[in-house]
Amino acid sequence: MSFGGSSSVATGAKRPFEYGRTHVVRPKGTHKATIVWLHGLGDNGASWSQLLETLPLPNIKWICPTAPTRPVSVFGGFPSTAWFDVSDLSEDAPDDVPGMDASAAHVANLLSTEPADIKLGVGGFSMGAATALYSATCFAHGKYGNGNQYPVNLSLAVGLSGWLPCARTLKNRIESSPEAAQKASSIPILLCHGKADDVVLYKHGERSADALKTNGFSNVLFKSYNRGDG
Repeated sequence: MSFGGSSSVATGAKRPFEYGRTHVVRPKGTHKATIVWLHGLGDNGASWSQLLETLPLPNIKWICPTAPTRPVSVFGGFPSTAWFDVSDLSEDAPDDVPGMDASAAHVANLLSTEPADIKLGVGGFSMGAATALYSATCFAHGKYGNGNQYPVNLSLAVGLSGWLPCARTLKNRIESSPEAAQKASSIPILLCHGKADDVVLYKHGERSADALKTNGFSNVLFKSYNRGDG
């Protein structure tokens, strides 16, 4: 496992927020894929890198960044590591598009230096899953929410116990071009959610999967679990 800092910043309303340390789990076998894995609200990249290192997936390189520490509305403005600001952990919350764009761009930047023959993916847990799904919609649309070009060719997205941000505008974004519809239909997305999840309720995961499928993401697999939170 190797460690490194990051000079990337997320542009907030008042000042930029610096991303924390990035932790890398290198493949034990032949390197075939690289996945950026995003932690949940208040967590960090180190905890997930330690877990991912134990998985029997020898051909995957895992990159586990740490979100900026910023005031978070759901905590009454108390600072926490967060990929974007959020007032409610669901698809019903107002969307912090500038914050999500910054974190999606941070993910794309981490993937941009990978070898050309390596498959690229993004995944995460809770708020990290929301950021991963936002990245997948930016890939399909070909643009971030601010209109800047999305630069990375994603092959996979995974969301555990998360939700889909910007679901209300997804239809217009995907219908903006035939290329967007083609990309949406081609990217595999795995969503997993526990029915007993009391942080991000199961209904939000289910609605997010339905919204993706309804708007052209035809390669979505939604798996539910009767116990636990994903």
